[in-house]
Amino acid sequence: MEQYWIIARSVTYAQRMERVLAAAGIRTRIFRAPRELSNLGCAYAVEFTGGVNPALAILRNAGLYPAKLYLLQQGKYVELSL
Repeated sequence: MEQYWIIARSVTYAQRMERVLAAAGIRTRIFRAPRELSNLGCAYAVEFTGGVNPALAILRNAGLYPAKLYLLQQGKYVELSL
């Protein structure tokens, strides 16, 4: 299964995303984003597996927009366009 990281600008925004995705049945985990991925200072990441398009649609419908999106491929994170 594919693993994705959504980068959020703050822990509060990440928590909102986590709640919305959890309500839709998508399992998530929040953690401090690595500095090399965020370039935003104190950003947080929301990790989830499964389809990225349904997850992004759920977030957009809730008025939540990620700062960045990454996919784990062969041990490296590849930035995806939003």
